[in-house]
Amino acid sequence: MYVRNSTAPLRHVLVCPPTYLKTAAPINEISKKYVNQPLDATKLQAEFKSLLDIYQQTNVAISELTPAPTMPNSIFSRDFGACVKEGYILGNFREPIRFEERAAYEHRMAELGIPKICEVKKGHFEGGDFAFLNEHTVAIGMLARTDPTGFDIIKSALTALNYQVFPVPANPDYLHLDMCFNLVDDHLAVAYPQGLPKPFLELLDQLNIKIIPVPETAIFAHGCNLESLGNHRVISLKQNRSVNEALRQNGMTVFELDATETLKAGGGPHCMTFPLNRQ
Repeated sequence: MYVRNSTAPLRHVLVCPPTYLKTAAPINEISKKYVNQPLDATKLQAEFKSLLDIYQQTNVAISELTPAPTMPNSIFSRDFGACVKEGYILGNFREPIRFEERAAYEHRMAELGIPKICEVKKGHFEGGDFAFLNEHTVAIGMLARTDPTGFDIIKSALTALNYQVFPVPANPDYLHLDMCFNLVDDHLAVAYPQGLPKPFLELLDQLNIKIIPVPETAIFAHGCNLESLGNHRVISLKQNRSVNEALRQNGMTVFELDATETLKAGGGPHCMTFPLNRQ
């Protein structure tokens, strides 16, 4: 078994250092604001180390992809695919700047001995759009990156493994589902509910998933881009004080990450983490 849901205790992750992340590529609404500003390499490395420190403190094993100059955005390891109980799904990037990451991550997963159960060759799918709602239910965002062809390929593969798979269309400006919705505990999510479709909100209600609501502005401050550690623990951005307070009021232990430089490239702790094992 590899990853059985989004909130079981996190045991092993795949990450990539930001060694070659020099500028914010204008491929999302956040990074477009910083396109003419060079990123501070020292800050990027310090923020990445802070994330790894949290994983080490919480006994999460860490594997890394070796960075390369042709893959500047590979720090956002989440996006190459998704992991389920049976193995992993290899996605297909939409933006050319990320094309070379696909083969690199595929090779690394083979080195780690994790079987590929599905591959999106036609259409597009990125892992920021993948979310378990429970062990048998998967939501896939349909925003700026994942398209109907990619969705259909994944739905077919996962349905054969007895998963239920639901599409979640939303505003493309939000980029990925993990920017406007994230499950942080078995029955607790952080989301911008006004930006999510009614059928999805009804599904969450049926599954007894409570939403901590955030305003639309929080999307672009990565207020929903959280990484569940399991056992009522979560990584959240230090700057999002109201979100963190609401999480604590709902019984969560919050590990605060300062990642203000990394955020300029358009990703937070969820984007920076590819779970390999949750038990």
